[in-house]
Amino acid sequence: MVTHKLTELRAIFTQMDRALIAYSGGIDSTLVAKVAQDVLGDRALAVTAESPSLMPEDLEDARIQAATIGIRHEVVRTHEIDNPNYATNPVNRCYFCKSELHDTLKPLALAQGYPYVVDGVNADDLGDYRPGIQAAQERGVRSPLAEVGITKLEVRQIARELGLPWWDKPAQPCLSSRFPYGEAITVEKLQRVGRAERHLRQLGLKTLRVRSHQDTARIELPPAEIGTFVQQTDLPALVAVFQGFGFTYVTLDLEGFRSGKLNQDLPQSTPVTVGGAA
Repeated sequence: MVTHKLTELRAIFTQMDRALIAYSGGIDSTLVAKVAQDVLGDRALAVTAESPSLMPEDLEDARIQAATIGIRHEVVRTHEIDNPNYATNPVNRCYFCKSELHDTLKPLALAQGYPYVVDGVNADDLGDYRPGIQAAQERGVRSPLAEVGITKLEVRQIARELGLPWWDKPAQPCLSSRFPYGEAITVEKLQRVGRAERHLRQLGLKTLRVRSHQDTARIELPPAEIGTFVQQTDLPALVAVFQGFGFTYVTLDLEGFRSGKLNQDLPQSTPVTVGGAA
């Protein structure tokens, strides 16, 4: 089944002739970039958007991965944080983020002769509340993984079969996803969350989130790791570090990490649309 889907994925790019990939460096868009490069060679271009919501190390990872794949890679600057519709953090914040992204990528693609812009949305993404996908669809962006019906698990399976060393890379959505809807987002807040998550990774943690609730940091870890974390971490020292970043309170979510957790506060009437899990 997975082999058949990979064949279909390759066929999509064969039909495209030239394609620009909206490339975040996550495993989904990395797989898309890999297949595009295999099929199109120098007729494929990966473009990463640099903004305050992207951690610098994630941008560096994107560069390294693109170089390893062999795909041509460019970085553009986006300015979604300057849009009040984004910075006020409404429930459809991702719509305005992806609008800014693709309003930047589409002219670039046309100017360089790429008739198609594609992204890394997979089949599982279609079942969550993701207004960013609507913005992409409105601008004619294609999602080959979703078109073929490739799920997140299958993305990792195919990436592993293709020899991508990042096949098990934890998801790392934009830093704006760390804030509950309605709490304004600023560059300073994004940097504070980024520094906090970077510190936890330096302690050896991989899958994690630091949710920012005003001046409170809420740490999310996989449930199985919570006990070990509490036992082996110098908690007073950790609190002091986080307070140095600007947080007043530091908490640990006893439920543990769950992708898209902040969407649980959405009204039940909120429609499920097709855009990134937090």
